[in-house]
Amino acid sequence: MSSVSERILMRMKELNLQQVDLIEATGLSKGTVSKWISGVNVPSGKSITSLAKALKTSPEWILDGEGLKNLGGPVKEEDDKGFNNVSFNGKKLTRIPVLDFVQAGLWREVAYDGGEPKGYTLTTYENKDPSTIFSVTVEGMSMYPEFQPGDDIVIDASITPQPGDYVVAQNGEYEVTFKKYRVVGFDEHGREVFELVPLNPDFPIHNSQKHPISIIGVVVQHHREFRK
Repeated sequence: MSSVSERILMRMKELNLQQVDLIEATGLSKGTVSKWISGVNVPSGKSITSLAKALKTSPEWILDGEGLKNLGGPVKEEDDKGFNNVSFNGKKLTRIPVLDFVQAGLWREVAYDGGEPKGYTLTTYENKDPSTIFSVTVEGMSMYPEFQPGDDIVIDASITPQPGDYVVAQNGEYEVTFKKYRVVGFDEHGREVFELVPLNPDFPIHNSQKHPISIIGVVVQHHREFRK
């Protein structure tokens, strides 16, 4: 697999760009850009956004080789009408942990002791507190066909679920599940009675009056690889 610097050089060659072009496009110093190209440093934060825009590609492709590589390419605009149906959105990228479902169950605890995350990923989703955002990988077939095993979902643990939201929840003490949130009424204290509903009808529905359910967070993004 190619490195970050190799992918930068690849796009520079495809677009016939020189180092000075990247310096002018990003507004950064010659030393910073030179270290990217040589592989000494890796672009991050706002700089990866400006670099991706200059290279007409996505930040994800520069950093890990995934995502869209060509967001415009060297084709002249006047010759490209009606061809491109994607555009660079320029959104800020936030680094978030990737957890397994056991760690996700510990996420709601005040003193999280789930150990090191499985890894890290980038998301364009933003909220007031990035520390409440994490990602998990879908397991099993209970949410098929909308969500398939291996899909990645981004969770915001600071959001209160609304009817129809997808949530990650803890059923009892240990089991963590990913389901659709459906309100079915209110109890004698005025609290919502809800169900966790699978999209696949072959799997059971969990009711909050029959099972002790704690909502961990709400799904805010869904990512799928089409080719692996």
